[in-house]
Amino acid sequence: MLNADQKKAVQNVKGLLLIVAGAGTGKTTTIIEKIAFLIEKKKIKPENILGLTFTEKASNEMEERIDQRLPFGYFQLNISTFHSFCDQVLRSESSHIGISPLYRLLSEPETVMFLREHLFLFKLNYFRPLGNPNKFLDALLQHFSRLRDEDISPVEYLAWAKKINKKRSVPKEEREKNLELAVAFETFQTIKQHENVFDYADLICYTLELFRKRPHILKRFQKQYGHVLVDEFQDTNIAQYSLIKLLAPPKGKPNLTVVGDDSQAIYKFRGASVSNILAFMKELYYLPS
Repeated sequence: MLNADQKKAVQNVKGLLLIVAGAGTGKTTTIIEKIAFLIEKKKIKPENILGLTFTEKASNEMEERIDQRLPFGYFQLNISTFHSFCDQVLRSESSHIGISPLYRLLSEPETVMFLREHLFLFKLNYFRPLGNPNKFLDALLQHFSRLRDEDISPVEYLAWAKKINKKRSVPKEEREKNLELAVAFETFQTIKQHENVFDYADLICYTLELFRKRPHILKRFQKQYGHVLVDEFQDTNIAQYSLIKLLAPPKGKPNLTVVGDDSQAIYKFRGASVSNILAFMKELYYLPS
């Protein structure tokens, strides 16, 4: 049972659609009904629909509800978290940017252990005190993860740190810390590539690199997924939003639906921000014709 606004959202299958609503108002139900409408009424092939959400729990729930909603089951429908989708892409395409598709994905505890084991390969002074070398492990990992969540590459970060280092108006200690962090970030990424291991933030960052460096691969995915639907949009970070814009580029007049609650950015500490909803309206809705 859909209300008038939900029916309008379900039947609006062309172009951009932003749905902003509070908890318990049927946002996920609307996405599920829209996917069913695309398949049953518009005869869109399931393999041409991509559903993205933030958490594994939400992804599994959506997949289960769609399976119950569609009478015969549609096994080629791709409902994934951002990380799971990027893992799929990299497992098949990462060799195009010189990365082995046989990489091992590290859990958060494994990432901490990995950094601890390789800590003395880093050129650290302030962030590896002699009395307690492991003191800043968690802080370093959070910093590196935030950089990738904000779509900042090691090259960009190092260039920024070197630029700041030339500014004598900035205190010497701050300049040294910035440069030390930038070099450490680059080292961390290099060591992981050498050991052929990724953490979860790498999945997004290397997929972005792949799509930006290999336009022909990006075009293939754009062509495959003619309809993209994103749930929990308020919890996406800058890198994930960049991924959405690559898959559904504004100038390509994409069929893109995003659903979010502007009062619940629960992962703001991970770089998620309600500003993505505002950016969506500005960058995608109000482009000059």
